[in-house]
Parts: sequence; C-alpha cells; structure tokens
Amino acid sequence: MIRSMTGFGDASSHEGGLAFGVEIRSVNNKFLKTTIRVPERLASLEPELEQMIRAAVSRGSVTLTVTCSESGEAAAHTVNAAALRRYAEQIAAAVGVEVSSLNLADLVTLPGVLQPPGDEEQRLHQARRAIRPLVELAVAHMVQMRTREGVALREDLLGHLSFIGERLARLTEIAPRVVVEYERRLKARMEGLLGDADVLTDPGVLVREIAVYAEKTDIAEELARLGEHLKHFRDLLLSEEERPLGRTMDFLSQELLREANTIASKSPDAEMSRLIVEIKGAIDRIKEQVQNVE
Repeated sequence: MIRSMTGFGDASSHEGGLAFGVEIRSVNNKFLKTTIRVPERLASLEPELEQMIRAAVSRGSVTLTVTCSESGEAAAHTVNAAALRRYAEQIAAAVGVEVSSLNLADLVTLPGVLQPPGDEEQRLHQARRAIRPLVELAVAHMVQMRTREGVALREDLLGHLSFIGERLARLTEIAPRVVVEYERRLKARMEGLLGDADVLTDPGVLVREIAVYAEKTDIAEELARLGEHLKHFRDLLLSEEERPLGRTMDFLSQELLREANTIASKSPDAEMSRLIVEIKGAIDRIKEQVQNVE
C-alpha cells in the first residue's frame, strides 16, 4: 500500500502545572530529513525523538515541534542576589551612575543571575514521560494522513495507467497496418513512375524495400516492454505490502518514458504519433505524482 509524503499530526496534554504540545508535519523529499525543535532545556530528548520518527517513516522532510509551558510557581527561577549585586556595582562604577538608576530587567538577563529550579533532573524526567506518548500519537496521526493521501494517489495513478493501457492496445492493433500501408503506397508509386517495366517492378525490389522499412518501424519489442512496465507499476499500486515504493515507481516512470520516446521515433503514422503523444502526456503526470509517494 502506497503512502504520500505529505502529512500532519498533533497532540497535547497538561500534567503537574506543565502544558505540552507536539506538532509534526512532512513534505516531499528524496530521502528522510528530520528537523526537531524543542525547548533548549529539553535538547537532550532530540536523539530519541528522531528515532521515533525514523521508526515510522522512511522518506520525506519531517519537522517536529515540541512546546512546553509552565503555569505553577515551581517554574520560577531563583535570583542569585550576590551575582546581581556584583553586576550592578561594576556597571554603575564603569559608567558613573547610581546603582538605583540601573534597569533591573536588563540585569537579570546577565549570566548567572537567574538560577533554574533545583529539581531540573526531575522535571526533565517528567517532560520525557509526557512528551514521548504525545510524539507517538502525533506521528500516528501524520502516518494516517499520509495513508489517506496515498489512497487518493493510488486511484489517480491507476487512472493514468488505464489511459496508457488503452492507447497501448490501440498501438498494438494498428502497428502491423503501417507496414501494409507502406507496401501499398510504395507499389502504387513505383507503378505510377515506371509503368509496365516489369524488370524494375520485380517483386524482389518491393520485398527488400518493405523489409528495410519494417525493420526501421518495428515497435513490437518496445510495445511489449511498455506493457510489462505497466503491469509491474499496477502490481505495485495494488500491493498491500508495508514498504516504501516511491523510488521504484520513479524508476519505472522513467522506463515508461524511455520506451515511449523510442516508439515515437519509429512511428511514421499520424494516428500512432497522436497516440504516443497522449501516452507521453500521461507518463509526465505519473512522474509528477510519484514524487509524492513515500
């Protein structure tokens, strides 16, 4: 079953005066690229959060954002009064002003003035215990969305494959007619130019000319390979296997286009040319769509 690389998921919770929020979104990428944004004090959680993402998806550019806000008094930092006083005295002496004229809001941002709560390790443990289930839930929501998008992608791609299959059947039907029509035109032209000159209208001459033409315009192998690629592509779309298929489909779409280009170069017939143009247009749409497949 194919999945899209576009998805979104979120989850949130409140625990012990802490509010946690998780958002995850993904877009197309040839490989798996993860960007994790967490509060600075939770930076040590990044490696395990990345592993959780990699366990769920294999391709796409994935951005995970974790927020944590505190509303209780336990969130307050402790003011290092000695450090604050020393900063104030030095600054006042350096600029020649009274200590009382200094802006406290600026002073408390200086290094060492505000000390984090002493139970930081416990708070980190609490955050890890709350955040991991939220990330699991948000990732699951994103995967569900990618799966739903994959169903829509599959239906669209199957439609393009059916379109190509119909044109391929028509090409297979009319391809032999091209040589027959060439034989008729060649014989008529030679008879018109040479009249009854039997020696010059020897059937051997016609046979050789037609054989050369048939070899140049023979597309039987290309039609067969195109048909096999279509079957392989359809089998992938209908497969229920849980594995990434996007790169395989991208390769197959390139092979479809290669065979179509070869057929186009060998098609002197107007109807065949029209059919192959329609096929190439459908292949281009397939190539665009498979860029969204994981």
